[in-house]
Parts: sequence; structure tokens; C-alpha cells
Amino acid sequence: MVNGKTPIARCADVAKYQSVAAIDKPSVRVIFNPGGSNERFARANFKQAKLTLHGENVTIFDEILANRADVFVTEAAEAITQQKLKPGLCAVNPDKPLQYGEMAWMLPRDDVAFKSYVDQWLHLQQAGGDFQRTMDRWLK
Repeated sequence: MVNGKTPIARCADVAKYQSVAAIDKPSVRVIFNPGGSNERFARANFKQAKLTLHGENVTIFDEILANRADVFVTEAAEAITQQKLKPGLCAVNPDKPLQYGEMAWMLPRDDVAFKSYVDQWLHLQQAGGDFQRTMDRWLK
């Protein structure tokens, strides 16, 4: 599943944050959570924007809604899910992420039998439409 870095912002501001260059302005307040790929992305890509480390993952989206931050860059799947859960927030071009990324299941190394089982299960989920129905439920 392609799931790259995607901005989320107040819906009224989506047009402002179409690219890394558009976000990386001294007037833009970028918020991020500590210790993971979101922090690494923010620190690597935003040299002029005002960066704010927010320690609480659950409330980071509320900071944007409360106008204490302007944008948060996270995985497209999370941005899409949060725009459903938090009216007023919109994912910015989640189908065209700022940075390419993929999602996968981590399996035990060298467990060929289990990998074959998971591959077959995933194939059947995709072929039968269950995978797409799940994706649509959460990410559309």
C-alpha cells in the first residue's frame, strides 16, 4: 500500500500547503510528534517554518483545529482517517504524497510457510473484494 507523507491542515487552508516549499515559510507553524518518521520528515524538510514538538499523539490534530498549529505532515492513511474523525481538517493531496512510502506487514524472518500463508490470505482478500471494502471503509 502506498502511504507517503501527506500534510493535514484546516480545510480552509488546504490550498496554501500544496508542497514542501509552500509549507516551509517562516509564517507557517508545523507541528509534529516525537521520535518517529514524522519528526524526521519535519526536521529534514522544514528549515524556515516554525517547528513545534507535540508530545501527545492523540491531541496533535486538535492543535490545528484550535489554530495553535497550521499543518502536520503524517502518513496519508492517517491524514485521511483523521479528516473523517475531525471535521474541519482536510488531508492535502493524499493521493500525491510529499514523500513516497509503502506499508507492509512485518513477518518473522525465514518463516517461509507463514509468509506463504499471509500472501495467499492477502491474495484472497484482494480477489474477493474484502481488501478494497476495508480500504474504502477507512480511507475514502
